[in-house]
Amino acid sequence: MRHETITAPTRVAVGSGLPFAALPLIGRVGIAAIFVLSGFAKLSAPAYNLAYIRSAGLPLPEVALGVAIAIEVVGGLLLIAGYRTRIVAAGLALFSVVTALGFHADFADQNQFIHFFKNIAMAGGLLQIVAFGAGAYSVDARRR
Repeated sequence: MRHETITAPTRVAVGSGLPFAALPLIGRVGIAAIFVLSGFAKLSAPAYNLAYIRSAGLPLPEVALGVAIAIEVVGGLLLIAGYRTRIVAAGLALFSVVTALGFHADFADQNQFIHFFKNIAMAGGLLQIVAFGAGAYSVDARRR
């Protein structure tokens, strides 16, 4: 009786190689774009945004606007750079859910319904970044 050595098949990582290594960066830029653009839009039209914040009944609307701008612009840019990515993505996910609940929970209004679930979808994408990290093209990868 002849004994053969059985070896496990060689595993090839699906999605390995340079083009796939760039996908996390492309994804971070894509999801961060809405935050950065929204933050700069708030800077360009503060009166409109203050009125919107007031209509939601938030106290200290000027402070709320400043915090929102800082979270969106700084958080978005940090996400693009891939710096402390998991923490930044978690913060942006929380911000997305809080703003969905605070500003877009009128489900009778089709536009608000869409914005609510857009925010929830963004939070879901951000949680993927929390789970899997920034990828190879990031400040975080260089710091290891």
